[in-house]
Amino acid sequence: MGLKEQITEDMKAAMRAKDMGKLGTIRLLTAAMKQKEVDERVELTDTHVLAIIDKMVKQRKDSISQFEAGGRQDLADVEKAELAVLAAYMPASLSDDEIKAEVQAAVAATGAAGPQDMGKVMGVLKPKLAGRADMTAVSALVKAALAA
Repeated sequence: MGLKEQITEDMKAAMRAKDMGKLGTIRLLTAAMKQKEVDERVELTDTHVLAIIDKMVKQRKDSISQFEAGGRQDLADVEKAELAVLAAYMPASLSDDEIKAEVQAAVAATGAAGPQDMGKVMGVLKPKLAGRADMTAVSALVKAALAA
């Protein structure tokens, strides 16, 4: 069963269980998926769905930090609950050591010599690590590896 079908099944289960928090989050996710399908006229693959979920996770994390900075813990708690539902669909995250090993392998594979080759390295890493690692952190590791 694909990720899209799994999300649909989870939405049905949340409806049956009357779990309004989870149901609302899954509905937001399905709306984002349908919007992408309509806008780009494509049938979504698991990779596309993971990209959508990853974007929504980043939005939730940003909102949580903003709400907590503004003293709105009630809204931050809502965002944390949505984040937990979305995170369940993401693949297991890689450890820092695994990410560093992937970065070193990509630098070696592309023959990157300096910061000007960062695009080549990131081009290799993005498909491998999408959804499994924070790409901002990966970018920082690549920059550090190429500067050394």
